[in-house]
Formats: sequence, structure tokens, C-alpha cells
Amino acid sequence: MLAMDYEKLLDEYRTIWNNRKLQSDQVPEDILREAIHRDLKDENSHPRARRTLMEKYFLATKRILEASLASESKIMLIQLHMELAEAIQDEAGK
Repeated sequence: MLAMDYEKLLDEYRTIWNNRKLQSDQVPEDILREAIHRDLKDENSHPRARRTLMEKYFLATKRILEASLASESKIMLIQLHMELAEAIQDEAGK
């Protein structure tokens, strides 16, 4: 497994989702994880327009794969999305 450089990944995430507010006093890992978590839960949309977790995961993965990023960065971002999607599913199952 590759070691994650969260600062670099956060910068690359910002290039894909350029309209997201990702400023914070937190460390880059926390900012990135929080942004991905909000995206997967579709918290940036109006409640009536929200999509399911799997739809959001699919769309995020597609967007990452289509982005002009290094393959390693794409893998790490998809890995983070997968990890957080699984955590959200586990939360919902309780």
C-alpha cells in the first residue's frame, strides 16, 4: 500500500472539485476526509435532490478517473473514497 501525502492529495482534490470550500485550521488529512465524507453523504445538495451513497461513490470515482492526475494519486483518492463509503455504510447499518 502506498503512503499517503495528504497535503498533495488535498491539493489534487481541490483541482477536481474546484468550487468546494476546503479552508480550515485542521491538518490536510482531516480536511480531505471531511470533504470526501460530506461529498459521499451528498451534504452539499438540497435534501430533496440528494443521491444515494453508491451513486455518489460512482460519480466521484468516475470524476477521479477522468481527471488529469497521476495514477498513484487517483488510486489513493479512490481508496479514501472507498474507505469512507464503507464507514458510512457501517454507520447506517447500526
